Amino acid sequence: MSETSFPVNDLLRRKLQTGLTVASLTLCVALTVFLLLFGENIGFEISQVAEGKLTSGFSIIFSQFITFIGLLIVVTGAVIVSFMVFVMMSQRVKDIGLMRATGCPNDLIFGYFMTELLIVTFVSCFLGVVFGILADYASISLFSFTGFQILQKPVNFWLILLIFVLFFVLAVIFGVKPILDVTKVEPAKAISPTYHYGLSKEPGFRVISKSSFTVKIALRSLFRRKSATIRIILCLATVFTLVTVAIAGGIIADQTTKSWVEKAIGRDMILIAHKNMSDQYKLLLSKFHGAKEDLQFNYTEQEYLVPESLLNQLKTISSIDVDARLVVEGHVREVPGEIIDSETATIISVGDDREGESLIVGVEPEKVLSEWFVEGEPLKESETLEAVVGESLAQKMFSKPLNQYLMVFDRIFNVTGVCMDPINNGNVTYVPLDVLQNVTGILKPNIVMVRVDSVNRAEVLEQIRTTVDGVDSEFRVFELNEALEENVGFLGYVWSTLMFLPLFSLIAASLCLIGYVVLAIAEQSRELGVLRALGIKPKTVTKTVSEQSFIVLLSSFVAGVPIGIILTLLILVPEPVVTSHTILEIAGWLLVALVVMFVSSLYPAVKFARKPILEIMNKP
Repeated sequence: MSETSFPVNDLLRRKLQTGLTVASLTLCVALTVFLLLFGENIGFEISQVAEGKLTSGFSIIFSQFITFIGLLIVVTGAVIVSFMVFVMMSQRVKDIGLMRATGCPNDLIFGYFMTELLIVTFVSCFLGVVFGILADYASISLFSFTGFQILQKPVNFWLILLIFVLFFVLAVIFGVKPILDVTKVEPAKAISPTYHYGLSKEPGFRVISKSSFTVKIALRSLFRRKSATIRIILCLATVFTLVTVAIAGGIIADQTTKSWVEKAIGRDMILIAHKNMSDQYKLLLSKFHGAKEDLQFNYTEQEYLVPESLLNQLKTISSIDVDARLVVEGHVREVPGEIIDSETATIISVGDDREGESLIVGVEPEKVLSEWFVEGEPLKESETLEAVVGESLAQKMFSKPLNQYLMVFDRIFNVTGVCMDPINNGNVTYVPLDVLQNVTGILKPNIVMVRVDSVNRAEVLEQIRTTVDGVDSEFRVFELNEALEENVGFLGYVWSTLMFLPLFSLIAASLCLIGYVVLAIAEQSRELGVLRALGIKPKTVTKTVSEQSFIVLLSSFVAGVPIGIILTLLILVPEPVVTSHTILEIAGWLLVALVVMFVSSLYPAVKFARKPILEIMNKP
């Protein structure tokens, strides 16, 4: 028989303890594996900004969110493992006392339980990796089912190995201390039925006289086992911090990023352009939620230009706003700028001479209908050489875009702002329409954006279609709501997937709470048995234990949620969109998490209360 057969048999004999520990650590590892693999497949790796899907600005927001959540998950996993090993060793003290009483040396006892820890840790990390990979494949399949085609990348072996090693090392480090502490307990104390590792029995705490009988017992028991109570509160507070950051941050970031996309494209916006130009514009918008192949397209074809008669007739229609634009594609080059060094007060040059291709859009700043989220200043006057660049172009070509210049068609433009815009996946440059017409020699726009400001939208829309068909039947009237919903829907799917991440930690925390309740019941079994013998009803026992769980949960909730909110505000996107509905939604989800954990903790109490009195009293 091998040296590991005894530890394996011992673990199998204690199915509840082993199962809770393995399940908790497995969920933490699976969550981390899924988080990183899902990020790579969706297109916002933590290590770098992906090309071809999601603009750089949105990708950075997702990456920062995932990085922060990932760090919290690792911390939460370490705390959960530490507590579960503590619970496991608390119930093994008598076994160790008997082993030491029979002459078994400490190093052999330590090796015995260390083998158990290594087995549990290895199995948990292995299962966590497997479930994390399966969850990633399932999520990508779900996205494909909903219409968003995402390429499943090969599993990054080195990344998986790193996660496995990280959690294995953390579990061993945090699990060794309880084993060392328990193996040092004196045999006589360990065998004593009144001794429980980590559960002190010092008197001295009194509850106010107005407290109910069950509350008195609950509070006295919590204060009597201070070590275990503090550990579980810290563990659950960490989980509630993670849940708060994920839920609050996820909901607010979801609404904020959707608001950016909606304002950039425009709700109920209408595009009027040649049918080929219209199809190309829709393709440019779709690059935000899926990598599209760049096809050669000549934006300056004469037939694509909007007839002046059509533009004049559109301006005569009441209750609409007209935004004429010229869209071309051109070569752009970064021009270095100068900044003042804050330490030496000297002028230093920033930037390089990077080059690339960009979509160039000429707009009339005073008539533009889009409301981009802009870092810096938006375009103001139509005759100045100023430009606002998309965040993907700014990330790829500039060091400090707001302190640099951009060369377009041999003209140098001052970069005044960086905007969040999904068109062409953020690789776009906005300049005044008059300036672009002068430098290109193209004197007519090739697309017209229209917004209807009338309650009779259908009638006005029909009038617009009639006008367009009367001038040129090759031009089309296209409502951009379809493209908008696709982009917003993609963001919604991504954020909703990420918001399910705390569910794994919530389940792991519920298992920890169940382990704590089992430990508390074991320590109170004789006391509760005597109360049952004196006539206390089973439901009173259940109420007493449930009140202990509720006090622990409430303490953790009060400690973890404010920390999570503070951290959320620190990592949120700029100018977050927060409404009263948002606050109610966040509060509702947090309360649901609290209720779910409390209900899950009732199972051990209900099971114990149903046991016969003799079975409780005869338990060694």
